[in-house]
Amino acid sequence: MYLSTLDLSVKMRFLKDIFYLFYPNLCVNCEVTLLQSEQYLCITCTNNLPVVDDNEHVNVTLKSIFYGKVDVKNVRSFLYYQKHGITQKIVHQLKYKNQSEIGQYIGNWFGNNLKEAEVFKDVDYIIPVPLHKKKLKNRGYNQVTEFGEELSRVLDIEYKPNVLIRTSISKTQTLKQRFERFSNNKTKFKLTNKNIFENKHILLIDDVITTGATLEACCNELLTSKGIILSIATIAYTPRV
Repeated sequence: MYLSTLDLSVKMRFLKDIFYLFYPNLCVNCEVTLLQSEQYLCITCTNNLPVVDDNEHVNVTLKSIFYGKVDVKNVRSFLYYQKHGITQKIVHQLKYKNQSEIGQYIGNWFGNNLKEAEVFKDVDYIIPVPLHKKKLKNRGYNQVTEFGEELSRVLDIEYKPNVLIRTSISKTQTLKQRFERFSNNKTKFKLTNKNIFENKHILLIDDVITTGATLEACCNELLTSKGIILSIATIAYTPRV
């Protein structure tokens, strides 16, 4: 006896409801049970997200992080990052709790905002800040991959990983290590092919801008490619106090 399409649909929905009853999805911030129409965040936490306004003052502030260090055309970030805040919890889940799909969720939202603003309409490639191969093996994924792939889809710009690689593994930063990080000019990144990005506009993406040192190191290596133009987009930004 064959089930009709309607019967099968009802049965699948029933099984999904039973599964959801015993294994509910929880909000990554407040941990309340999500409605089936919600993804990753409940409606309350979604409304409380500290989204960065896309205005001239904020955009100049973001770009000023790199003034006198590297030449970047545009810098955009989606969320403000504060200790113990909602964004910190999201980034923690994204990086350390195998919740890489959150990057897709954010990438879709942020990507549509960027598309409406037309800020990156002349970008040729999107590339991620890479992880060192040992860290990538341990974690199993680069936390910005799904974010970048979704930006690529929404903005219709090719995503180009593995051309910029990381040549040294980062350590936990003590105060001394942080000082050494700023005083050490040795690059931690390498372009495997400089010709690909010649005379191209590249959008470099990462999870969080804090000091901007990692992004600066990436930019310095990318600028060895002739005629390259650089812009930056990140999931979050830590405001300077």
